[in-house]
Amino acid sequence: MLLNRRNILQKTHHGILIMTYVLRQFYPQAQVLSLSGRTARITQNPFIDHKETLSIKIENEKAIYNDIEVKEFTGDAFDFAQLYFKTNSEKSLLNKINDVLKLHLSESMNDDKDWLDGPDDSWKPLCSFFKAPVRNVFPSQNLSLFETYQLIKGNTYKTATEELREIQEIKEKRKFKANHLDYVTFSGIFSKRNDKNLKVHSDLITIDFDHIQNIEELKVKLLSDLYFDTEMLFTSPSGDGLKWIVHIDLDKATHAEYFTAIANYLKLTYKIDVDASGKDISRACFLPHDANVFLHNRHKPL
Repeated sequence: MLLNRRNILQKTHHGILIMTYVLRQFYPQAQVLSLSGRTARITQNPFIDHKETLSIKIENEKAIYNDIEVKEFTGDAFDFAQLYFKTNSEKSLLNKINDVLKLHLSESMNDDKDWLDGPDDSWKPLCSFFKAPVRNVFPSQNLSLFETYQLIKGNTYKTATEELREIQEIKEKRKFKANHLDYVTFSGIFSKRNDKNLKVHSDLITIDFDHIQNIEELKVKLLSDLYFDTEMLFTSPSGDGLKWIVHIDLDKATHAEYFTAIANYLKLTYKIDVDASGKDISRACFLPHDANVFLHNRHKPL
């Protein structure tokens, strides 16, 4: 892929990972950034006397910073990187960011793939779309990832998602979700929702994370993961989990083998367990409202 600002922002959670890297060069033992939503807690500024005055947030899909005391100290993730690397051109800066983050993310791993590599851009996966309730197992149409992204980002499921999150009783939550939310099968298109009725696999797998304490922190980790490109990432209907959609290569392993390998990898790397139901190819994924849903650029219209 072309090495440019857009692609780098895509791979670094809007540039947050770039700023985290720079800060860690000054404070290797500290938790340098703690995100809450799209805003980080005030942290030390290595470029202004190490004062705890640095404010960082995500705005218009880009990480920006300012110093709460020195008003002229402001910019975006690339400006922050330039303060540290002091390169002499845009190209040098982007190459330096790519090189150091690739090394940083893959330290102790013998992996020579380019940091921005991913599936071929001609790959256009489709999934089956099912109208609620969940007992309806016959799809009404096939959707692209971009079409699914539009449904999640838009207001189609906003009211239902808000109502669901107001329900406190677990059984009532499950009942409401099953009866009111449409759903898709990200792993492919089906004539009927059953593993035996798979027509075409999408080369996608869904990983469910439930009851997450810090969703934004996990998002950063998943979006910057070395081994798996994030195709889509969004908050679950309940509001306390994530749905992580990643590309898999069925020429190398089966769907079930990939699920086991990814689950083990996440446990080892991030100390987190995943919902075992993701091993089913026909796994139903309910569609919520998430204005901040992530979609890889390769699935967006040019």
